[in-house]
Amino acid sequence: MRFAENNRISHRQLFRQIILVFPAPFLLCLFQGGSMIGKSAVAGTVTAAVILLFYVIWLIRLGPAYSEMAKTVGNITVRFVGLFFLVYVILSAAFLADLMAQVVPSSLISGISGKSLSLLAVAACSIGTHRGMQRRGRIAEVSGGIFLAGIILLMILSAGQGKTEYFLEVWNGENSGFSGEEWMGSTWRLLSAFSGVGLLPFALDKVEKQGSARKPLISGLLTVCGVVLGMQILLPAVFGRERLFTEVYPILPLLDGADLPGNVLARFDVIWMGFLVFGLFFSMGSLFHYGNQIAAGTKLGTGRYWIPAAGWILSVYNWNGYGIRDYYGSYLGYVFVPGLLVIQLLLSMGKYGHRRKKVAAAALFLAVCLTGTGCAAVEPEKRIYPLALGAGALEQGFMLKYAMPDMNVTTGQEKPDEDSVSVLTIAGADFNEIEKIYNRSQEKYPDLGHLQVVILDENMLTEENRAVFIHYLKQEEHVGEDVYVFRTHMFSEVFGWKGAQQSSVGEYLQGIQENRTSGQQKKGVTLREVYHQFYKDGTLPWLPSVWVNSDLLEVDYGNSE
Repeated sequence: MRFAENNRISHRQLFRQIILVFPAPFLLCLFQGGSMIGKSAVAGTVTAAVILLFYVIWLIRLGPAYSEMAKTVGNITVRFVGLFFLVYVILSAAFLADLMAQVVPSSLISGISGKSLSLLAVAACSIGTHRGMQRRGRIAEVSGGIFLAGIILLMILSAGQGKTEYFLEVWNGENSGFSGEEWMGSTWRLLSAFSGVGLLPFALDKVEKQGSARKPLISGLLTVCGVVLGMQILLPAVFGRERLFTEVYPILPLLDGADLPGNVLARFDVIWMGFLVFGLFFSMGSLFHYGNQIAAGTKLGTGRYWIPAAGWILSVYNWNGYGIRDYYGSYLGYVFVPGLLVIQLLLSMGKYGHRRKKVAAAALFLAVCLTGTGCAAVEPEKRIYPLALGAGALEQGFMLKYAMPDMNVTTGQEKPDEDSVSVLTIAGADFNEIEKIYNRSQEKYPDLGHLQVVILDENMLTEENRAVFIHYLKQEEHVGEDVYVFRTHMFSEVFGWKGAQQSSVGEYLQGIQENRTSGQQKKGVTLREVYHQFYKDGTLPWLPSVWVNSDLLEVDYGNSE
Protein backbone atom coordinates (compact mmCIF):
# COMPACT_ATOMS: atom_id res chain seq x y z
CA MET A 1 0.00 0.00 0.00
CA ARG A 2 1.79 3.12 -1.18
CA PHE A 3 -0.46 5.83 0.23
CA ALA A 4 -2.46 5.65 3.44
CA GLU A 5 -6.25 5.63 3.51
CA ASN A 6 -9.01 5.88 6.12
CA ASN A 7 -7.34 8.69 8.08
CA ARG A 8 -4.12 6.74 8.50
CA ILE A 9 -0.60 7.43 7.30
CA SER A 10 1.55 5.02 5.36
CA HIS A 11 4.84 3.53 6.50
CA ARG A 12 6.70 5.73 4.04
CA GLN A 13 5.05 8.84 5.45
CA LEU A 14 6.01 7.71 8.95
CA PHE A 15 9.63 7.22 7.86
CA ARG A 16 9.78 10.65 6.24
CA GLN A 17 8.31 12.33 9.31
CA ILE A 18 11.16 10.89 11.39
CA ILE A 19 13.86 12.18 9.04
CA LEU A 20 12.19 15.60 9.03
CA VAL A 21 11.87 15.90 12.83
CA PHE A 22 15.32 15.01 14.17
CA PRO A 23 18.22 16.03 11.84
CA ALA A 24 17.90 19.84 11.99
CA PRO A 25 17.99 20.15 15.83
CA PHE A 26 20.70 17.46 15.97
CA LEU A 27 22.96 19.17 13.41
CA LEU A 28 22.67 22.49 15.19
CA CYS A 29 22.91 21.37 18.81
CA LEU A 30 24.64 18.00 19.22
CA PHE A 31 28.09 19.27 18.22
CA GLN A 32 28.18 22.53 20.17
CA GLY A 33 31.67 23.39 21.35
CA GLY A 34 33.16 20.21 19.90
CA SER A 35 30.89 17.83 21.85
CA MET A 36 29.98 14.39 20.43
CA ILE A 37 33.32 14.29 18.57
CA GLY A 38 36.02 11.62 18.82
CA LYS A 39 36.34 7.86 19.22
CA SER A 40 34.24 7.63 22.37
CA ALA A 41 31.46 9.72 20.80
CA VAL A 42 31.37 7.56 17.67
CA ALA A 43 31.16 4.44 19.84
CA GLY A 44 28.38 6.11 21.82
CA THR A 45 26.43 6.85 18.64
CA VAL A 46 26.66 3.22 17.51
CA THR A 47 25.60 2.01 20.97
CA ALA A 48 22.64 4.39 21.04
CA ALA A 49 21.58 3.17 17.58
CA VAL A 50 21.55 -0.44 18.78
CA ILE A 51 19.53 0.46 21.89
CA LEU A 52 17.03 2.37 19.76
CA LEU A 53 16.43 -0.72 17.62
CA PHE A 54 15.11 -2.64 20.62
CA TYR A 55 13.34 0.40 22.05
CA VAL A 56 11.30 0.86 18.86
CA ILE A 57 10.01 -2.71 19.04
CA TRP A 58 8.97 -2.10 22.65
CA LEU A 59 7.18 1.13 21.66
CA ILE A 60 5.13 -0.65 19.01
CA ARG A 61 3.97 -3.19 21.58
CA LEU A 62 3.04 -0.34 23.94
CA GLY A 63 0.80 1.29 21.33
CA PRO A 64 -2.46 -0.28 22.54
CA ALA A 65 -1.64 0.61 26.17
CA TYR A 66 -1.24 4.28 25.20
CA SER A 67 -4.55 4.35 23.31
CA GLU A 68 -6.40 2.76 26.26
CA MET A 69 -4.47 4.51 29.03
CA ALA A 70 -7.57 5.77 30.86
CA LYS A 71 -8.86 2.20 31.19
CA THR A 72 -5.44 0.91 32.22
CA VAL A 73 -4.37 3.37 34.93
CA GLY A 74 -7.45 5.41 35.82
CA ASN A 75 -8.53 9.01 35.23
CA ILE A 76 -6.34 10.70 37.84
CA THR A 77 -3.17 8.90 36.80
CA VAL A 78 -3.84 9.44 33.11
CA ARG A 79 -4.02 13.22 33.68
CA PHE A 80 -0.75 13.13 35.57
CA VAL A 81 0.86 11.22 32.68
CA GLY A 82 -0.61 13.71 30.23
CA LEU A 83 0.87 16.65 32.15
CA PHE A 84 4.26 14.90 32.22
CA PHE A 85 4.31 14.62 28.43
CA LEU A 86 2.88 18.10 27.88
CA VAL A 87 5.66 19.64 29.98
CA TYR A 88 8.11 17.94 27.60
CA VAL A 89 6.24 19.28 24.56
CA ILE A 90 6.19 22.84 25.91
CA LEU A 91 9.85 22.89 26.98
CA SER A 92 10.99 21.32 23.68
CA ALA A 93 8.96 23.85 21.70
CA ALA A 94 10.48 26.65 23.81
CA PHE A 95 13.97 25.32 23.11
CA LEU A 96 13.34 25.19 19.35
CA ALA A 97 11.82 28.69 19.37
CA ASP A 98 14.86 30.01 21.23
CA LEU A 99 17.13 28.20 18.76
CA MET A 100 15.38 29.90 15.85
CA ALA A 101 15.66 33.26 17.60
CA GLN A 102 19.45 32.78 17.79
CA VAL A 103 20.29 31.19 14.47
CA VAL A 104 17.91 32.65 11.90
CA PRO A 105 18.49 36.40 12.44
CA SER A 106 22.27 35.96 12.27
CA SER A 107 22.26 33.63 9.25
CA LEU A 108 19.25 34.53 7.12
CA ILE A 109 17.18 37.56 8.09
CA SER A 110 18.78 40.80 9.26
CA GLY A 111 16.82 43.58 10.90
CA ILE A 112 14.23 41.42 12.71
CA SER A 113 14.51 40.68 16.42
CA GLY A 114 14.84 37.07 17.49
CA LYS A 115 11.81 37.30 19.77
CA SER A 116 9.58 38.57 16.98
CA LEU A 117 10.86 35.91 14.63
CA SER A 118 10.28 33.11 17.15
CA LEU A 119 6.74 34.41 17.76
CA LEU A 120 6.01 34.25 14.02
CA ALA A 121 7.51 30.75 13.86
CA VAL A 122 5.41 29.51 16.77
CA ALA A 123 2.26 31.04 15.27
CA ALA A 124 2.94 29.46 11.86
CA CYS A 125 3.72 26.03 13.32
CA SER A 126 0.61 26.01 15.51
CA ILE A 127 -1.80 26.46 12.60
CA GLY A 128 -3.84 23.34 11.94
CA THR A 129 -2.18 21.16 14.60
CA HIS A 130 -5.62 19.96 15.69
CA ARG A 131 -6.21 18.38 12.29
CA GLY A 132 -5.72 14.68 11.56
CA MET A 133 -2.43 12.83 11.20
CA GLN A 134 -2.80 12.63 7.43
CA ARG A 135 -2.06 16.34 7.12
CA ARG A 136 1.43 15.92 8.52
CA GLY A 137 1.84 12.73 6.54
CA ARG A 138 1.19 14.57 3.29
CA ILE A 139 3.70 17.28 4.15
CA ALA A 140 6.30 14.63 4.92
CA GLU A 141 5.43 12.75 1.73
CA VAL A 142 6.19 15.82 -0.37
CA SER A 143 9.22 17.23 1.42
CA GLY A 144 10.91 14.38 3.32
CA GLY A 145 12.94 13.00 0.42
CA ILE A 146 14.03 16.46 -0.73
CA PHE A 147 15.10 17.37 2.80
CA LEU A 148 17.18 14.22 3.23
CA ALA A 149 18.75 14.68 -0.20
CA GLY A 150 19.70 18.25 0.72
CA ILE A 151 21.43 17.14 3.93
CA ILE A 152 23.33 14.40 2.12
CA LEU A 153 24.35 16.83 -0.64
CA LEU A 154 25.65 19.23 2.01
CA MET A 155 27.82 16.49 3.48
CA ILE A 156 29.13 15.36 0.09
CA LEU A 157 30.11 18.84 -1.07
CA SER A 158 31.62 19.71 2.32
CA ALA A 159 33.71 16.52 2.30
CA GLY A 160 35.91 18.06 -0.39
CA GLN A 161 36.98 20.75 2.08
CA GLY A 162 38.23 18.23 4.63
CA LYS A 163 41.89 17.50 5.27
CA THR A 164 43.44 14.37 6.69
CA GLU A 165 45.72 16.28 9.05
CA TYR A 166 42.76 18.19 10.49
CA PHE A 167 40.91 14.95 11.16
CA LEU A 168 43.94 13.36 12.80
CA GLU A 169 44.27 16.34 15.14
CA VAL A 170 41.01 15.24 16.72
CA TRP A 171 41.09 11.48 16.16
CA ASN A 172 44.69 10.78 17.22
CA GLY A 173 45.61 13.98 19.02
CA GLU A 174 46.02 14.76 22.68
CA ASN A 175 43.27 13.36 24.97
CA SER A 176 41.72 11.56 21.98
CA GLY A 177 41.86 8.03 23.37
CA PHE A 178 38.80 5.92 24.09
CA SER A 179 37.16 6.71 27.43
CA GLY A 180 34.43 4.58 28.97
CA GLU A 181 32.99 7.59 30.77
CA GLU A 182 32.80 9.63 27.57
CA TRP A 183 31.34 6.65 25.73
CA MET A 184 28.51 6.30 28.25
CA GLY A 185 28.00 10.06 28.31
CA SER A 186 27.73 10.25 24.52
CA THR A 187 25.33 7.31 24.47
CA TRP A 188 23.09 8.95 27.06
CA ARG A 189 23.30 12.34 25.29
CA LEU A 190 22.11 10.89 22.00
CA LEU A 191 19.38 8.79 23.63
CA SER A 192 18.17 11.91 25.46
CA ALA A 193 18.11 13.79 22.15
CA PHE A 194 16.04 10.94 20.65
CA SER A 195 13.66 10.91 23.63
CA GLY A 196 10.92 12.49 21.53
CA VAL A 197 10.47 9.05 19.98
CA GLY A 198 8.64 8.22 23.21
CA LEU A 199 5.66 10.23 21.92
CA LEU A 200 5.16 7.93 18.94
CA PRO A 201 2.79 5.47 20.67
CA PHE A 202 0.23 8.30 20.90
CA ALA A 203 0.13 8.28 17.09
CA LEU A 204 0.75 4.64 16.19
CA ASP A 205 -2.99 3.91 16.02
CA LYS A 206 -3.03 6.37 13.09
CA VAL A 207 -0.46 4.28 11.16
CA GLU A 208 -1.52 1.56 8.77
CA LYS A 209 -0.54 -1.96 9.84
CA GLN A 210 0.67 -0.76 13.22
CA GLY A 211 2.18 -4.12 14.17
CA SER A 212 4.62 -4.03 11.23
CA ALA A 213 5.61 -0.37 11.62
CA ARG A 214 8.99 -1.28 13.08
CA LYS A 215 10.67 -1.30 9.67
CA PRO A 216 10.04 2.40 8.81
CA LEU A 217 10.71 3.41 12.43
CA ILE A 218 14.02 1.56 12.54
CA SER A 219 14.98 2.77 9.07
CA GLY A 220 14.25 6.37 10.01
CA LEU A 221 16.20 6.29 13.27
CA LEU A 222 19.17 4.54 11.65
CA THR A 223 19.17 7.14 8.87
CA VAL A 224 19.37 9.94 11.43
CA CYS A 225 22.12 8.08 13.31
CA GLY A 226 23.96 7.75 9.98
CA VAL A 227 23.80 11.52 9.49
CA VAL A 228 25.21 12.00 13.01
CA LEU A 229 28.04 9.54 12.32
CA GLY A 230 28.81 11.30 9.04
CA MET A 231 29.06 14.65 10.81
CA GLN A 232 31.30 13.12 13.49
CA ILE A 233 33.77 12.34 10.72
CA LEU A 234 33.18 15.42 8.56
CA LEU A 235 33.38 18.21 11.14
CA PRO A 236 36.85 17.30 12.48
CA ALA A 237 38.14 16.88 8.93
CA VAL A 238 36.94 20.35 7.93
CA PHE A 239 37.72 22.35 11.07
CA GLY A 240 40.42 20.57 13.06
CA ARG A 241 40.62 20.41 16.84
CA GLU A 242 41.02 23.97 18.12
CA ARG A 243 38.62 25.59 15.66
CA LEU A 244 35.95 22.96 16.31
CA PHE A 245 36.00 23.50 20.07
CA THR A 246 35.51 27.27 19.68
CA GLU A 247 32.37 27.06 17.53
CA VAL A 248 28.97 27.26 19.20
CA TYR A 249 27.15 25.90 16.14
CA PRO A 250 29.77 24.23 13.88
CA ILE A 251 27.18 23.46 11.22
CA LEU A 252 26.84 27.19 10.41
CA PRO A 253 30.45 27.79 9.29
CA LEU A 254 30.25 24.44 7.49
CA LEU A 255 27.38 25.89 5.45
CA ASP A 256 29.34 29.10 4.86
CA GLY A 257 32.27 27.27 3.31
CA ALA A 258 30.38 24.83 1.11
CA ASP A 259 29.53 25.66 -2.48
CA LEU A 260 28.45 24.10 -5.74
CA PRO A 261 31.31 23.21 -8.10
CA GLY A 262 32.13 26.10 -10.39
CA ASN A 263 30.73 28.67 -7.96
CA VAL A 264 27.46 28.69 -9.91
CA LEU A 265 25.52 29.93 -6.89
CA ALA A 266 27.23 32.46 -4.61
CA ARG A 267 24.88 32.07 -1.62
CA PHE A 268 24.34 28.32 -1.63
CA ASP A 269 24.67 28.44 2.16
CA VAL A 270 21.31 30.28 2.28
CA ILE A 271 19.59 27.35 0.56
CA TRP A 272 21.13 24.88 2.98
CA MET A 273 20.14 27.07 5.90
CA GLY A 274 16.65 27.02 4.43
CA PHE A 275 16.65 23.23 4.72
CA LEU A 276 17.62 23.44 8.39
CA VAL A 277 14.97 26.08 9.12
CA PHE A 278 12.33 23.95 7.41
CA GLY A 279 13.40 21.02 9.59
CA LEU A 280 13.04 23.19 12.71
CA PHE A 281 9.58 24.27 11.55
CA PHE A 282 8.49 20.69 11.03
CA SER A 283 9.92 19.63 14.41
CA MET A 284 8.05 22.39 16.21
CA GLY A 285 4.84 21.71 14.32
CA SER A 286 5.11 18.03 15.22
CA LEU A 287 5.46 18.92 18.90
CA PHE A 288 2.31 21.04 18.79
CA HIS A 289 0.46 18.31 16.92
CA TYR A 290 1.45 15.62 19.41
CA GLY A 291 0.72 17.99 22.30
CA ASN A 292 -2.83 18.41 21.06
CA GLN A 293 -3.17 14.63 20.65
CA ILE A 294 -1.81 14.01 24.15
CA ALA A 295 -4.08 16.60 25.75
CA ALA A 296 -7.13 15.07 24.10
CA GLY A 297 -6.06 11.47 24.81
CA THR A 298 -5.38 12.11 28.51
CA LYS A 299 -8.62 14.06 29.14
CA LEU A 300 -6.95 17.47 29.43
CA GLY A 301 -9.05 19.13 26.77
CA THR A 302 -7.38 20.74 23.78
CA GLY A 303 -3.89 22.24 23.69
CA ARG A 304 -4.48 24.01 20.40
CA TYR A 305 -3.74 27.49 21.77
CA TRP A 306 -2.20 27.33 25.22
CA ILE A 307 0.61 24.88 24.35
CA PRO A 308 2.15 27.14 21.63
CA ALA A 309 1.62 30.22 23.84
CA ALA A 310 3.35 28.57 26.81
CA GLY A 311 6.20 27.41 24.59
CA TRP A 312 6.91 30.90 23.24
CA ILE A 313 6.66 32.55 26.67
CA LEU A 314 9.21 30.09 28.11
CA SER A 315 11.50 30.68 25.12
CA VAL A 316 11.83 34.38 25.95
CA TYR A 317 11.64 34.12 29.74
CA ASN A 318 14.84 34.40 31.77
CA TRP A 319 15.07 33.78 35.51
CA ASN A 320 18.15 35.33 37.10
CA GLY A 321 19.88 35.20 33.73
CA TYR A 322 18.98 31.55 33.04
CA GLY A 323 16.92 30.71 29.98
CA ILE A 324 15.65 27.56 28.33
CA ARG A 325 19.09 26.83 26.85
CA ASP A 326 20.63 26.57 30.31
CA TYR A 327 18.37 23.88 31.72
CA TYR A 328 16.78 22.04 28.79
CA GLY A 329 19.61 19.50 28.41
CA SER A 330 19.57 18.67 32.13
CA TYR A 331 15.79 18.35 32.04
CA LEU A 332 15.99 15.82 29.22
CA GLY A 333 18.74 13.71 30.73
CA TYR A 334 17.72 13.74 34.39
CA VAL A 335 13.96 14.28 34.40
CA PHE A 336 12.18 13.39 31.19
CA VAL A 337 14.08 10.28 30.07
CA PRO A 338 14.01 8.54 33.51
CA GLY A 339 10.36 9.52 34.01
CA LEU A 340 9.49 8.32 30.51
CA LEU A 341 11.03 4.91 31.16
CA VAL A 342 9.18 4.57 34.47
CA ILE A 343 5.83 5.39 32.87
CA GLN A 344 6.42 3.03 29.99
CA LEU A 345 7.45 0.23 32.34
CA LEU A 346 4.24 0.72 34.33
CA LEU A 347 2.18 0.73 31.15
CA SER A 348 3.96 -2.39 29.98
CA MET A 349 3.20 -4.14 33.24
CA GLY A 350 -0.41 -3.00 33.13
CA LYS A 351 -0.72 -4.26 29.60
CA TYR A 352 0.29 -7.75 30.53
CA GLY A 353 -1.88 -7.86 33.76
CA HIS A 354 -11.62 17.22 4.52
CA ARG A 355 -8.82 16.60 1.82
CA ARG A 356 -8.51 19.70 -0.39
CA LYS A 357 -8.24 22.01 2.60
CA LYS A 358 -5.56 19.83 4.06
CA VAL A 359 -3.50 19.91 0.88
CA ALA A 360 -3.88 23.69 0.71
CA ALA A 361 -2.81 24.03 4.34
CA ALA A 362 0.22 21.85 3.68
CA ALA A 363 1.15 23.97 0.68
CA LEU A 364 0.78 27.12 2.79
CA PHE A 365 3.01 25.62 5.49
CA LEU A 366 5.71 24.82 2.93
CA ALA A 367 5.41 28.27 1.37
CA VAL A 368 5.83 30.00 4.74
CA CYS A 369 8.91 27.92 5.52
CA LEU A 370 10.56 28.36 2.14
CA THR A 371 9.79 32.03 1.71
CA GLY A 372 11.25 32.69 5.14
CA THR A 373 14.72 31.76 3.93
CA GLY A 374 15.53 35.03 2.20
CA CYS A 375 18.86 36.73 2.81
CA ALA A 376 17.47 39.58 4.89
CA ALA A 377 14.68 42.03 5.53
CA VAL A 378 16.44 44.78 3.51
CA GLU A 379 15.45 44.94 -0.15
CA PRO A 380 18.20 44.11 -2.71
CA GLU A 381 18.15 47.58 -4.27
CA LYS A 382 18.89 49.09 -0.84
CA ARG A 383 22.18 47.21 -0.42
CA ILE A 384 25.73 47.40 -1.62
CA TYR A 385 27.56 44.19 -2.47
CA PRO A 386 31.30 44.38 -1.80
CA LEU A 387 33.25 41.73 -3.69
CA ALA A 388 36.55 42.59 -1.99
CA LEU A 389 37.22 43.69 1.57
CA GLY A 390 40.53 45.28 2.53
CA ALA A 391 41.88 45.84 6.03
CA GLY A 392 44.78 48.08 7.02
CA ALA A 393 46.22 49.44 10.26
CA LEU A 394 46.74 53.12 11.07
CA GLU A 395 48.69 54.82 13.84
CA GLN A 396 45.49 55.31 15.84
CA GLY A 397 43.22 52.55 14.58
CA PHE A 398 42.24 50.68 11.45
CA MET A 399 40.66 51.19 8.04
CA LEU A 400 38.40 49.06 5.89
CA LYS A 401 38.04 49.29 2.11
CA TYR A 402 34.90 47.98 0.41
CA ALA A 403 35.33 47.35 -3.33
CA MET A 404 32.00 47.10 -5.15
CA PRO A 405 31.37 46.03 -8.75
CA ASP A 406 30.11 48.82 -10.95
CA MET A 407 26.57 47.77 -11.84
CA ASN A 408 26.46 49.98 -14.94
CA VAL A 409 29.51 48.21 -16.37
CA THR A 410 28.13 44.82 -15.39
CA THR A 411 24.84 45.49 -17.17
CA GLY A 412 26.42 47.22 -20.20
CA GLN A 413 25.09 50.68 -19.32
CA GLU A 414 28.39 52.44 -18.60
CA LYS A 415 28.92 56.01 -19.77
CA PRO A 416 32.06 57.40 -21.44
CA ASP A 417 34.69 58.84 -19.08
CA GLU A 418 32.85 57.43 -16.08
CA ASP A 419 35.02 56.01 -13.29
CA SER A 420 34.00 52.38 -12.87
CA VAL A 421 36.07 51.78 -9.75
CA SER A 422 33.85 52.04 -6.68
CA VAL A 423 35.79 51.80 -3.42
CA LEU A 424 34.54 53.02 -0.08
CA THR A 425 37.18 53.67 2.62
CA ILE A 426 36.30 54.20 6.29
CA ALA A 427 38.74 54.58 9.19
CA GLY A 428 38.15 54.37 12.91
CA ALA A 429 39.71 53.52 16.26
CA ASP A 430 38.46 49.92 15.92
CA PHE A 431 36.23 47.90 13.64
CA ASN A 432 33.13 48.49 15.77
CA GLU A 433 33.62 52.25 15.35
CA ILE A 434 34.07 51.75 11.60
CA GLU A 435 30.69 50.02 11.49
CA LYS A 436 29.11 52.86 13.44
CA ILE A 437 30.60 55.43 11.06
CA TYR A 438 29.28 53.42 8.10
CA ASN A 439 25.79 53.30 9.59
CA ARG A 440 25.86 57.08 10.21
CA SER A 441 27.12 58.03 6.76
CA GLN A 442 25.90 55.46 4.21
CA GLU A 443 22.38 54.92 2.98
CA LYS A 444 22.74 51.30 1.86
CA TYR A 445 23.13 48.11 3.86
CA PRO A 446 26.53 46.36 3.36
CA ASP A 447 25.78 42.79 2.25
CA LEU A 448 29.00 40.80 2.74
CA GLY A 449 27.35 37.58 1.61
CA HIS A 450 28.82 37.99 -1.90
CA LEU A 451 32.36 38.72 -0.74
CA GLN A 452 34.98 36.95 -2.88
CA VAL A 453 38.35 38.06 -1.51
CA VAL A 454 39.86 39.61 1.62
CA ILE A 455 43.07 41.62 1.19
CA LEU A 456 45.26 42.44 4.19
CA ASP A 457 47.79 45.23 4.25
CA GLU A 458 51.22 44.12 5.47
CA ASN A 459 50.75 46.07 8.68
CA MET A 460 47.70 43.91 9.50
CA LEU A 461 49.83 40.78 9.79
CA THR A 462 51.24 41.58 13.22
CA GLU A 463 50.08 39.35 16.06
CA GLU A 464 47.84 41.97 17.67
CA ASN A 465 46.29 43.34 14.49
CA ARG A 466 45.49 40.00 12.89
CA ALA A 467 43.80 38.82 16.11
CA VAL A 468 41.56 41.88 16.20
CA PHE A 469 40.61 41.51 12.53
CA ILE A 470 39.86 37.78 12.71
CA HIS A 471 37.61 38.28 15.73
CA TYR A 472 35.82 41.00 13.78
CA LEU A 473 35.29 38.74 10.76
CA LYS A 474 33.93 35.97 12.98
CA GLN A 475 31.15 38.31 14.03
CA GLU A 476 30.17 38.88 10.40
CA GLU A 477 27.97 35.81 9.97
CA HIS A 478 27.28 36.42 6.28
CA VAL A 479 30.94 36.18 5.24
CA GLY A 480 31.46 32.76 3.65
CA GLU A 481 34.49 30.72 4.60
CA ASP A 482 35.35 29.92 0.98
CA VAL A 483 36.52 33.53 0.52
CA TYR A 484 40.17 33.82 -0.67
CA VAL A 485 42.64 35.76 1.47
CA PHE A 486 45.61 37.78 0.09
CA ARG A 487 48.26 40.14 1.43
CA THR A 488 49.73 43.27 -0.18
CA HIS A 489 52.34 45.99 0.37
CA MET A 490 50.49 48.24 -2.11
CA PHE A 491 47.19 48.53 -0.28
CA SER A 492 45.83 51.74 -1.82
CA GLU A 493 47.17 50.94 -5.30
CA VAL A 494 45.53 47.51 -5.38
CA PHE A 495 42.11 48.89 -4.46
CA GLY A 496 42.52 51.79 -6.91
CA TRP A 497 43.51 49.50 -9.80
CA LYS A 498 41.40 49.55 -12.97
CA GLY A 499 41.41 46.39 -15.04
CA ALA A 500 41.45 46.31 -18.82
CA GLN A 501 37.87 45.04 -18.76
CA GLN A 502 36.94 47.43 -15.93
CA SER A 503 36.80 44.48 -13.53
CA SER A 504 36.60 45.01 -9.81
CA VAL A 505 39.54 43.71 -7.79
CA GLY A 506 37.31 41.07 -6.19
CA GLU A 507 36.16 39.62 -9.51
CA TYR A 508 39.66 39.79 -10.97
CA LEU A 509 41.43 37.98 -8.12
CA GLN A 510 38.78 35.31 -7.94
CA GLY A 511 39.10 34.83 -11.70
CA ILE A 512 42.88 34.41 -11.43
CA GLN A 513 42.26 31.80 -8.75
CA GLU A 514 39.47 29.81 -10.38
CA ASN A 515 39.25 30.51 -14.14
CA ARG A 516 41.92 28.02 -15.10
CA THR A 517 42.03 24.38 -16.09
CA SER A 518 42.67 21.94 -13.27
CA GLY A 519 46.39 21.71 -14.08
CA GLN A 520 46.83 25.50 -14.11
CA GLN A 521 44.90 26.43 -10.98
CA LYS A 522 46.86 27.83 -8.07
CA LYS A 523 46.42 26.79 -4.47
CA GLY A 524 44.80 29.80 -2.85
CA VAL A 525 44.25 30.26 0.87
CA THR A 526 40.64 30.41 2.05
CA LEU A 527 39.24 32.08 5.12
CA ARG A 528 38.52 28.64 6.56
CA GLU A 529 42.23 27.78 6.45
CA VAL A 530 43.06 31.12 8.06
CA TYR A 531 40.65 30.42 10.90
CA HIS A 532 42.04 26.94 11.42
CA GLN A 533 45.64 28.08 11.65
CA PHE A 534 44.76 31.02 13.89
CA TYR A 535 42.77 28.94 16.38
CA LYS A 536 45.48 26.30 16.36
CA ASP A 537 48.49 28.44 17.30
CA GLY A 538 47.59 32.11 16.78
CA THR A 539 49.49 32.44 13.48
CA LEU A 540 48.38 32.77 9.86
CA PRO A 541 49.17 30.49 6.93
CA TRP A 542 51.38 31.82 4.16
CA LEU A 543 49.18 34.21 2.17
CA PRO A 544 49.54 34.87 -1.57
CA SER A 545 50.82 38.38 -2.28
CA VAL A 546 49.15 40.78 -4.71
CA TRP A 547 50.54 44.01 -6.17
CA VAL A 548 50.13 46.44 -9.08
CA ASN A 549 52.72 46.40 -11.87
CA SER A 550 52.00 49.19 -14.34
CA ASP A 551 48.52 48.34 -15.66
CA LEU A 552 48.60 44.76 -14.41
CA LEU A 553 47.45 43.24 -11.16
CA GLU A 554 49.78 40.35 -10.33
CA VAL A 555 49.66 37.58 -7.74
CA ASP A 556 52.55 35.61 -6.27
CA TYR A 557 51.51 32.26 -4.82
CA GLY A 558 55.06 31.51 -3.72
CA ASN A 559 55.39 28.40 -1.55
CA SER A 560 51.61 27.97 -1.36
CA GLU A 561 51.60 26.32 -4.78
